[in-house]
Parts: sequence; C-alpha cells; structure tokens
Amino acid sequence: MKGLIGKKLGMTSIYDEEGVAVPVTVIEAGPCVVTQLKDSDKDGYKAVQLGFGDQKAQRMTKPALGHLKKAGDAVKSVLREFRVEETEVSVGDEVTAANFEGVNYVDIVATGKGRGFQGVVKRYDFAGGRASHGGGWVRRTGSIGMCTFPGRVFKGKKMPGQMGDKRVTTQNLKIVQVRPEENLILVKGSVPGAKGGIVTIKEALKKK
Repeated sequence: MKGLIGKKLGMTSIYDEEGVAVPVTVIEAGPCVVTQLKDSDKDGYKAVQLGFGDQKAQRMTKPALGHLKKAGDAVKSVLREFRVEETEVSVGDEVTAANFEGVNYVDIVATGKGRGFQGVVKRYDFAGGRASHGGGWVRRTGSIGMCTFPGRVFKGKKMPGQMGDKRVTTQNLKIVQVRPEENLILVKGSVPGAKGGIVTIKEALKKK
C-alpha cells in the first residue's frame, strides 16, 4: 500500500546532480499508525485506515477513543482511508515515509486556500465591461436571465460567491527526495493548501 497522511511545511529549492535549482514542496509524511483494516466480507471493500497527528485524549470523544484503542495507546487527530487490493500491514503497525522509496510520482489531495466571497472577475476570469466611452459596469456580472421561455436562471450559472476552500487533487507530482529519518518527502512543484495543512499522499494512478 502506497499511501500516507502528511502536513505541508512549505516550499524551498534544492540542487540536483547537474546543479539545477529545483522548486520543491516539503511534506512531513507520517509516521502514521494503522488504526483499522476493512475487508470485503464485513465492510464491502478493502481498505487501510491510517491515523496521523498526536492529540490529547481529553479532546477526543469517547467513541473515537474506543476506536483508536484497538491500535494501541496512540491518539490521532486525523484519520484517512486508502483503498487496497492486498495489504501486509496489521492494526497498530507504523507506516513511515520509507513507504515511498522507489516511487517516482504521487497524487496529493488537500483542501485549497479559502479566498472568501469573490466576484466573477476574480472567481471566473470574466473580462468585465469597457473602461471608456460611457462604460459603467467595470466588474459586474452582466445579464444572467433570459426572455419569456424558459424565464429562469439555469443552475450552475457563474456568479459571485465563495471561492476556494475545496478539495483539490494535484496529480503526477515528481518525488525529488525521500528522507525517512526526518519523515520528509520533497516533491517537485506546488501542493494545494496553506502551510500546516493536512495532505493525503498516494502513488500516482496515471503515471508510474
């Protein structure tokens, strides 16, 4: 199983063997604890549930503590599932960044930065109105309706609203370095979300 939960630490650059500066995102990948194994007979699918991020026991609910006790004394704040066909891990095992040694490309899932309530120019790159010769609606949406038939606004119309703060998946990010002793993975390029945000790392589906 090639999957981990991590935390985005920020961006930097490193030099490759040819002396070229490569922009990388540094991710604290694990260590994660296997908190549950799901199987086809009981749950309808096979998956491994991992826990990441230490948490105080008094901040957890009793059902969550009871669930985590099966994996030992570790109290984790973030739980994620990874679908698998076969797995060699057991409940209570620890999965580290060494799991990604030999992997070239990964897909990373995170929550993108929230940008609040935005208009159509920033949210959807609308051009806006003309800035000369009597133009008076520089950043407005413009007409959204229609005539008698059908006489309504279609669902999904691009209008002002909440921007960002959504689940974002970035595919085929190249792994530049894996540092198991520091629990770090360095990937080339940008990763969605802010510094300190939780990310899910999986082996790339489309690029091996």
